[in-house]
Amino acid sequence: MTDTVISSKTKDVIIGFEQPFVVIGERINPTGRKLLAAEMKAGDLSRVEADTRAQVAAGAHILDVNAGIPLADEPAILAQCIRLVQSITDVPLCIDSSILAALEAGLEAYEGKALLNSVTGEEERLEAVLPLVKKYGCAVIAISNDDSGISQDINVRFDVAKKIVERAQDYGIPVSDVVVDPLVMPIGAINTAGRQVMELVRRLRNELKVNTTCGASNLSFGLPNRNGLNTAFISMAIASGMTSAITNPLHTEIMQSVRGANVVMGHDAECAGWIANYRDPDAQGSDGRGRRTNRRRRSGSG
Repeated sequence: MTDTVISSKTKDVIIGFEQPFVVIGERINPTGRKLLAAEMKAGDLSRVEADTRAQVAAGAHILDVNAGIPLADEPAILAQCIRLVQSITDVPLCIDSSILAALEAGLEAYEGKALLNSVTGEEERLEAVLPLVKKYGCAVIAISNDDSGISQDINVRFDVAKKIVERAQDYGIPVSDVVVDPLVMPIGAINTAGRQVMELVRRLRNELKVNTTCGASNLSFGLPNRNGLNTAFISMAIASGMTSAITNPLHTEIMQSVRGANVVMGHDAECAGWIANYRDPDAQGSDGRGRRTNRRRRSGSG
């Protein structure tokens, strides 16, 4: 059993085999959002604040924070965003960048144990990122590709993940602090993409004993009704052993799928989470067996 603990100043979130599925909110990311990118570059973080509050209200357990804006000072903007988000919520953060200086700036600004997104199997990336993970005591997402690119052979992707886990251990980073992304490919282009991920997740769990995550919406790229397909995929991925995903918690169907899967997998004790989110408001005045209780009606004056 492997538990990965991610924390803010005051709150821990556990990603684990016997834990409820962890939703990592993806909205604080300017990629593909021109207005957000322009605002962040200009120093206007009002939309970052709004996205923070909305995702937490929708049920996100961790928030991914990315400031990848072309021709902008990404390290400075990422650090500023992290300080702002931590002033608003106690939800832990995933610090997301492909630029090493930005990752370090984010880690320096962060209070707690972050999840770092990410490291790949490329030698240069391993040698640059793993020392940061060790220095700051954070956890890291390990993406199953290397210098040769993304293989369609899941055995190759498994070997890349194993390599990253072993190299992390060489730096004194425990297996529990490596969360593997097996890479979700677009199923419209690769018909077996869904089956590949689920088989790989099972191997990662059983053989490497690592937690897993993914960019869940990648599966539906290029297809209609993406939300419907993502909803089906995420519940099946949970059944296969996936323990977290980067996704959009503002899609109510996604959150319902996650909560339902938690119930079915036995990770929602006494169905308390499901009941809290979906209890019929009309049942509030019942006696617990569906019967309405008598309440004195307040009379008006005059």
